[in-house]
Amino acid sequence: MKNQNQNIKQFKLSSQARAGIIIANMEDQENDDHDISKPHRDNHCQLMLALNGSFKLNIDFENIEFNAPALLWIFPEEVHHIIEVQNPKGWMISFDPSLVNKEVLQLFQHKIKNLFLLDKESNFYEQLIILMDLIEKIQSDEANNFSYKSIHSLLNALLNRIAGEIFTNLSLDKEKENRSIIIKEAFLRLTKEHFKNWKQPAQYAASLSISVSHLNDTVKSLTGSSVSAHIQEESILEAKRLLYFTVNSVKEIAHEVGYDEPVYFGKLFKKVTNLTPLEFRKRFRD
Repeated sequence: MKNQNQNIKQFKLSSQARAGIIIANMEDQENDDHDISKPHRDNHCQLMLALNGSFKLNIDFENIEFNAPALLWIFPEEVHHIIEVQNPKGWMISFDPSLVNKEVLQLFQHKIKNLFLLDKESNFYEQLIILMDLIEKIQSDEANNFSYKSIHSLLNALLNRIAGEIFTNLSLDKEKENRSIIIKEAFLRLTKEHFKNWKQPAQYAASLSISVSHLNDTVKSLTGSSVSAHIQEESILEAKRLLYFTVNSVKEIAHEVGYDEPVYFGKLFKKVTNLTPLEFRKRFRD
């Protein structure tokens, strides 16, 4: 009998979300629409402001442990689950990425990568509490078009305030450096969107209206890895997710991440991870 094809479960925004956004108080456990203790991914962004408690969770094969106060991002497509939480207090806000300026989201995704610890004595910390509390209060009011607009405005105010705090010290002195970082971050965003179908550096260079050599020189100087290596790494990360969280065959997984030749995929996987796909599955799951 053939194995039943399984996919990593993906969840949409809560059915209780209004106009693409919902905020949940951590002390109220009744708002969960799905089991967050099992590996899954979401089609939306999540931002946690933890005021109290200890947390242990896994995001894309990395265990993250921290004590509040902290901000935690979970981006669309990241496979994650809660391992253990004790005495949580704070908020989790979930929202459709289309509500937020793309440049702001890209900054978070490429600069903080999930966790940012906070200082309880800072004005910034107090301001985050005020904004989250206000969003929760307006959400509980009678819904109308103006309340939706208020929440959207407050969400963007919250995210821009976080961006301003986190990136204050990231000064870029030269215009050339600014341009290089813009190219790098745009390229990394494109790899997440197109790695399944765009395997050639020329496809990314064309999308960015620059030459292949300029793209490769820029990316390598800022990250230490070539354009091709980044494309491969994005494909292999998705393959790891599928190997771990599904029963799909190696051939099926190779096809899902954009490789029609399973033998080539197997060699590439071993080159990147030092394990064959089946060795990875056995070591990390079986």
